[in-house]
Amino acid sequence: MKFFRKHFRKTAYFLFLCLSLPVIGCSKKPEPYVSSSTTIRDNTPVCLVPTADGDAVYSNDYVTVDVSNMQEGYIMAGYTGEKEHAKLQLTGPDYMTYTYNLTKDNYDVFPLSAGDGTYQLGIYENIEGNQYATVFSQELSVTLENESGPFLYPNQYVKFNSSSEVVSVAMEVVADAHDDLEAINYIYNYVVENITYDYDKAKNVQSGYVPDVDEILSLKTGICLDYAAVMASMLRSQQIPTRLEVGYAGEAYHAWISTYVENQGWINGIIQFDGQSWSIMDPTFAANSSEKNVRNFIGDGDNYVTKYIY
Repeated sequence: MKFFRKHFRKTAYFLFLCLSLPVIGCSKKPEPYVSSSTTIRDNTPVCLVPTADGDAVYSNDYVTVDVSNMQEGYIMAGYTGEKEHAKLQLTGPDYMTYTYNLTKDNYDVFPLSAGDGTYQLGIYENIEGNQYATVFSQELSVTLENESGPFLYPNQYVKFNSSSEVVSVAMEVVADAHDDLEAINYIYNYVVENITYDYDKAKNVQSGYVPDVDEILSLKTGICLDYAAVMASMLRSQQIPTRLEVGYAGEAYHAWISTYVENQGWINGIIQFDGQSWSIMDPTFAANSSEKNVRNFIGDGDNYVTKYIY
């Protein structure tokens, strides 16, 4: 189907160009944010576990879709057909269409990133080559009980659990943090200082790639999607809602994150905090560029255009 071919080309373009941005020198560590609080925050990990409860299920001979926890910000689906490959497409009230791989005979988690509203769900199985056929479609009406839910649970792109190394590392990294802002600052600096950009991977990565956050943490190298996934996993495990965002940084397809902090709302960036405002939170860029070039490129954020949120 044409829309799949178009999506795959776009995905490959993203993965190849996700750091086709100015790369000059090493990053200068920004002044750390220091909390005014004297009380250490609780750094106990809280890893939410998506479940297919069976309370609300749509199914046919090809697929089972469990929507029991839509109010929490996710659905689960599994392909049970006979073909080797299948895809799920989800179009939300923002009219953006997300395309995911489905794992045969296994449930996967899919976030309802666009919030409340009507979603159109479609599932397609591979017939041959790049040809897909529709095997299931369903309209879903979503009302979230927790607007942050989609950005606290794991999913295909931000995949972690209580046994993940990123979770235990995050707990250690934020041990001295007094509040969420300080915890974000500690995790941000840890990722920037401990992961380097993998140019070979960027050149050779295949379409459909999703990060393995523990592997990235172990290898200490990755592409922009890896940086964003690691940091998002660490922050979500600390109950800090975090969006993995994919879109354009200038003319290059790229990935970064934003976080939600109580009494401040969504922070669309954290290169440096001056007590009142933040810059774009792009750990890949900060790890591989000089502070001056980062700040010049980021500017007021107009160089960043978000397309997809995971």
